[in-house]
Amino acid sequence: MLYAILCYAHEETVFAWTQEEEAAVMEKLYAVQEPLARSGKLGPVGRLMPTTAATTVRKGKDEPLVIDGPFAETKEALLGFYVVDFETLDEAVAFSKQLSSVNPGSTSYEIRPFYVFRPGDAAS
Repeated sequence: MLYAILCYAHEETVFAWTQEEEAAVMEKLYAVQEPLARSGKLGPVGRLMPTTAATTVRKGKDEPLVIDGPFAETKEALLGFYVVDFETLDEAVAFSKQLSSVNPGSTSYEIRPFYVFRPGDAAS
């Protein structure tokens, strides 16, 4: 089963890290990710730019409306994601706990199973 592990944190904190702080955090995260990468179970990993760089396309009355930003009423924002292939949810939870233990500050991980859809292909 593929799982998306969504990382939420306070943008102001993460994007204020010095280069040294960023490098230290990333080194710890890479150490947690490495065993999964070697086993072929780690898919794409990405960090999103701040919500100030976001554009939202929202269904409008006549045509879709394009607006700047997500306009989410939340203290934490979606900052990145992992795509992993685990047999069980327990494995995804254990990996998320490892990520949480090395990621400083107020960070949470949301785990969601998902399917990959491609035109002409069966869901996998």
